[in-house]
Amino acid sequence: MEHEQVEKEVARRSAWIYIPISLGAGLLFLLAASLTGDYPLVARIGGTVWVGLLSLIVSMPVVISRVKKTARNN
Repeated sequence: MEHEQVEKEVARRSAWIYIPISLGAGLLFLLAASLTGDYPLVARIGGTVWVGLLSLIVSMPVVISRVKKTARNN
């Protein structure tokens, strides 16, 4: 495989991993905020978006490096 094709495959595989992680974290936050407190809807949705965005920022480089390492070893 060419280097460019490998990079595209790594990016595709990584996205299939880190996007569900961040969506799951956001939904978990929404569930926790809905069940444990009496927060307004705007606060719950804002917090969900914030947690989802932050978990995307944090998980993206970690997942990409792990997938690259796995692709190199194969």
